[in-house]
Amino acid sequence: MTNPSPLVPTILSDPPLAKIIPHQLEKHGQVRVDNYYWLNDRSNPEVIAYLQKENAYATAQSQHTVDFERTIFEEIKGRIKQTDFSVPFKQGDYVYYVRYEEGKEYALYCRKKGSIESPEEIMIDGNELAEGHEYFSLGNWMISSGQDILAYAIDTQGRRIYSVGFKNLTTGEIFSDVISTVTGNMEWGNDNQTLFYARQDPDTLRSFQIYRHVLGQESNQDELVFEESDETFSAYVTKTKSKQFLMIGLHQTVSSEYWYLHADRPYEKFQVFCPREREHEYDVDHLGDHFYIRTNDQAKNFRLMKADLSATLKTQWQEVIPNRDEVFFEGFELFREYLVVEERKEGLIHLRMLPHAGGQEHELDFGEPAYYAALGDNYEIDTPYLRFGYTSMTTPMTIYDYHMETREKVFLKQEEVLGNFQSSHYKTERLLAPASDGTLIPISLVYRKGSSPNGPHPLLLYGYGSYGASMDASFSSARLSLLDRGFVYALAHIRGGEELGRHWYESGKLLQKKNTFTDFVACGEFLIQQGYAHSQKMYAMGGSAGGLLMGAVMNMRPDLFHGMVAQVPFVDVVTTMLDSSIPLTTGEYDEWGNPDQRDYYDYMLSYSPYDNVTAASYPNLLVTTGLHDSQVQYWEPAKWVAKLRALKTDDHRLLLKTNMDAGHGGASGRFKRYEETSMVYAFLLDLAGVPQS
Repeated sequence: MTNPSPLVPTILSDPPLAKIIPHQLEKHGQVRVDNYYWLNDRSNPEVIAYLQKENAYATAQSQHTVDFERTIFEEIKGRIKQTDFSVPFKQGDYVYYVRYEEGKEYALYCRKKGSIESPEEIMIDGNELAEGHEYFSLGNWMISSGQDILAYAIDTQGRRIYSVGFKNLTTGEIFSDVISTVTGNMEWGNDNQTLFYARQDPDTLRSFQIYRHVLGQESNQDELVFEESDETFSAYVTKTKSKQFLMIGLHQTVSSEYWYLHADRPYEKFQVFCPREREHEYDVDHLGDHFYIRTNDQAKNFRLMKADLSATLKTQWQEVIPNRDEVFFEGFELFREYLVVEERKEGLIHLRMLPHAGGQEHELDFGEPAYYAALGDNYEIDTPYLRFGYTSMTTPMTIYDYHMETREKVFLKQEEVLGNFQSSHYKTERLLAPASDGTLIPISLVYRKGSSPNGPHPLLLYGYGSYGASMDASFSSARLSLLDRGFVYALAHIRGGEELGRHWYESGKLLQKKNTFTDFVACGEFLIQQGYAHSQKMYAMGGSAGGLLMGAVMNMRPDLFHGMVAQVPFVDVVTTMLDSSIPLTTGEYDEWGNPDQRDYYDYMLSYSPYDNVTAASYPNLLVTTGLHDSQVQYWEPAKWVAKLRALKTDDHRLLLKTNMDAGHGGASGRFKRYEETSMVYAFLLDLAGVPQS
């Protein structure tokens, strides 16, 4: 029998220990010793071998739940309608939709001319494009102004680096034009042959250049029309809803800027809309004789302004909707007769209709204590219908058309959940947990009615709390595999998100970041006190910046949770934020702070999960990552697990699973993505002592 390759180890029963190679990191006169810094090299065969050993160990430690994982996976897959389609949306002369065929992992992108009763045209079959690739993602697709040419962007690695191809939808011909190593962001000019697209820095992956491509020319001849030199800003291209203007958007955490060009004249130069200012964020759209601008200028929670087409400077704007302290203005949608405003009040989305001609405004009422509503595919201006989606923790995503004049709500489609699912079997609640400083933190939760555990339920608490990203109470058919086995699922709306307005975000970032962590702890304690969870059956989960949350909370309160799941966790905060060559670093100084400044360095160091691992007893922990992750590099969780293995004093489970073929979003494919979900659920259910039968 030949010896196995050192890069493909046999199943391990003992945890692999990463070798220690001290590496000194000096800053502000302080020296940190990083024993696992060497893992920061995916080209090193020893690194790959170590990750594979960790995978083998995780497999060995999960052998007793393999059948359980398969059962859960089949449950989740069995709830999904395999032959399915999205709600068609109208754009120009066609209706567009996405559909799935039974047994296939990827979507078919289709359209019909005039109406849904017309013959189908399959524009792109994702299954054909995915052949031969372990990972596949169709990241974006755009139809030309003449509606006869499709531009589509594909990623076959998971690092969010795309190649753009072109197809003639009339003849079926695939153009020879290929634009490689780009972001996937793109937009057509109105001449039916010019495509603008964004390119990223090859090292940091920051989107910073906008190019102009003309069909038929070699991509190396494409013209650079804009380059963003400030490393804290990212660039992208879009088009106004009116389709009259191309816009280059430039964004950082606290500032934004737009440049515009008439889409009928794509060879002209872009001009600045409103010059950037520190702490000024704005967004732009266009209708008729005006630009409409959502801005935080003199408006903490944002307000709506408008400007004449030739008067775009901030001093020339006119107020349409003022700032309100109790309402966060999230966005808007323009129609010929109506302005639709998306607002957040007390953490919940509200949609408000305002006639341009004046008259009575009105609001959609959703009538549940915790839910999520969102504007949908509204590409046409000349329509009285608003497309929106609604979901709650007990209601699958439901798509409606709402007639803004008659106020008739037209049901279009609800996500179909196969099996014996009934919304009435579940209950959702909204709670308020007091934080350590007295602030009340909202919690949305759901559980199955009539579940009868011996004592309080096991409970999974999910959190994120960064970038102003609001975590809304939405439905998950996969989650039913937890709820039907007695779990309560809770969502902590902690500071750092934007559920309660801009102040909610600002009080959970920079030098107030620890509020995010203490809020999460307070939510966990409250749920136990109120009898929603058994004190020995509390579990927590978060991903990316939510993985940072898991690591920080684990160091602060290792006794509170019996188990945790950290997905693609951002845990080596100081080292990453000191390395400007790593993707996302420079653009996030206004989120975490710039560690070149001593006060930010010291504060980050005080909560960074990797730097604060000590000889202590930690919860059971499952960590996931992807070798090609462009958002949080794989070595952060790998180093964290290595350090935990060396220092922790308990015999609790510590598993690291690295997807060697994927990036930040995990596995691709409609069903394959649920393999990780099944693994996570089996891990949690097994820890909670839930029978596998």
